[in-house]
Amino acid sequence: MTDQDYMKRAIELAKKGEGWTNPNPMVGAVIVKDGRIIGEGYHARCGELHAERNAIASLTESAEGATLYVTLEPCCHYGKTPPCTEAILEQKIKKVVIGSRDPNPKVAGKGAKILRDAGVTVVEDFMRDKCDELNPIFFHYITTKTPYVVMKYAMTLDGKIATKTGASKWITQEAARREVQYMRHRYMGIMVGIGTVLADDPMLNVRVEGLKSPVRIICDSKLRIPLDSQIVKSAREYRTIVAYADPENVEKKKEILQTMGVETVFCPDMKKHVNLKHLMEHLGKENIDSILLEGGGTLNDSALRAGVVQEVQAFIAPKIFGGTGSRTPVDGIGIELPSEAAVLKFKDICQIGEDLKITCQVLRKEQEESCLQEL
Repeated sequence: MTDQDYMKRAIELAKKGEGWTNPNPMVGAVIVKDGRIIGEGYHARCGELHAERNAIASLTESAEGATLYVTLEPCCHYGKTPPCTEAILEQKIKKVVIGSRDPNPKVAGKGAKILRDAGVTVVEDFMRDKCDELNPIFFHYITTKTPYVVMKYAMTLDGKIATKTGASKWITQEAARREVQYMRHRYMGIMVGIGTVLADDPMLNVRVEGLKSPVRIICDSKLRIPLDSQIVKSAREYRTIVAYADPENVEKKKEILQTMGVETVFCPDMKKHVNLKHLMEHLGKENIDSILLEGGGTLNDSALRAGVVQEVQAFIAPKIFGGTGSRTPVDGIGIELPSEAAVLKFKDICQIGEDLKITCQVLRKEQEESCLQEL
């Protein structure tokens, strides 16, 4: 096996923690000696042992003189677990090959420096692009303290998310809908607008055994959410946050919601709409590192305009609805010129059953300019 093979194995291991490590990163580690893997591990859950310590715990022989392949720079601070750099040095590991750099200010190069200063050979940025793909959520959250937001929707080939009557079940096939269940497990929160709640009365939970359900976040400016909605009735089972913006005549209802287990957050803008930027700051303080935005066209438009969306995942079904009155993924007043468009970059295109799934990164202004320079 080659160095690339060992790091690929570490990446495979890291992915086993998907959906469970938040707000920590996914990390995998492989220990190699004399061309043989003698230990491997991954970070399984937040608060539990890190990948390096799990790899050490699995050792089949002494790691003295061995090489450690790890997808993210080893930590060097005391958190919920002791520093991994200490464990590496205790085992007398000779060489450490690192994929991603850790932007956490508590680490940020310090882990690699501690190892080098102790005489360990350190190789950084090995297969960095592939390792970076594991943790866009962590990299965003640790540097901004706001959630990584993924806007998800299903639409027809002609760009419709519902017919002119509002009917949308079902646009995609079973395989794509099952993938959405795994997406809900992957992210810490799921967000919709009050329009979706009133129209569909959804649960917004995960219906696959063995997976966790996200925190449910509802944008509801006037606090119109029905007390007999599925979301309110199940608020003690699934954490539920309702953001509102208009304080008029809501005090009594707010108290009732709170007694039913619903958390309420007052996040107004100047027009008494939910201020999405302020809401993201609040959710970040609640350790919610990622959100799956499953809103309709109105909330999607507001989120894009507020600049809180980092990624778009669109499921496209081979169907055509037609009709000027049919609903689209992004509503609002629209733009006047193509140059005003939100610019995205393709990250992945795959087929799931009969449907396509397209993943795009939403570019910031400086990223747009960089992409144009590349063309």
